[in-house]
Amino acid sequence: MKGGLFITGTDTNVGKTWVAVRLIEVLRRHGIDAVGMKPIESGSTFDSDALLAASGRDDLTREEVNPVNLTEAVAPAASMDGVTIDFEFLCGAYHELAAKSELVIIEGAGGWVVPVDETRTMVDLAVQLGQPVLVVAANRLGVMNHTLLSVAAVQAAGLECVGVLLNTFGEVGEDVSRTTNARVLRQHLGKVRLFEEVEEAIMILSS
Repeated sequence: MKGGLFITGTDTNVGKTWVAVRLIEVLRRHGIDAVGMKPIESGSTFDSDALLAASGRDDLTREEVNPVNLTEAVAPAASMDGVTIDFEFLCGAYHELAAKSELVIIEGAGGWVVPVDETRTMVDLAVQLGQPVLVVAANRLGVMNHTLLSVAAVQAAGLECVGVLLNTFGEVGEDVSRTTNARVLRQHLGKVRLFEEVEEAIMILSS
């Protein structure tokens, strides 16, 4: 795969940034010049700083990795800041990164259909970027519904869903579903591959 990979999540706080960083690190160890991009970030620079560090390129700036940074960590952050988000500008920023790297790992904000402004969602940006999509899902109770809905929505938008990464973090505790979610999801995902480790997901980037 050359160009880009768009990483979305079934929700916020499912580990998108961790997965994106790990993908970049593993790809770079395999000799692939992968860099990260967070087109829109709100509330901090934590995600884009992590992506920039993982990219390991002295010639990259945080502004290239994160062209739009908003103040509040909520969906209407753009309107609260009085900012109009220009998708053409974001796509141009992506193409500039793609021109000087082998692969751009693009991390979306929040979940697949999180609003960007009054009329557009993250789906609209992903469609305009036109890159295949990897869905990150947190391995916990409720993940099956969230994952299957997200995959269906990606496909309905006309984009290729290249896989689901089931992200397990924290203690298992009493959540028995964490031991069965992967098996059941595989039964329902059809041709969409499910990965339980970032290293497995490298398969989709080397095909």
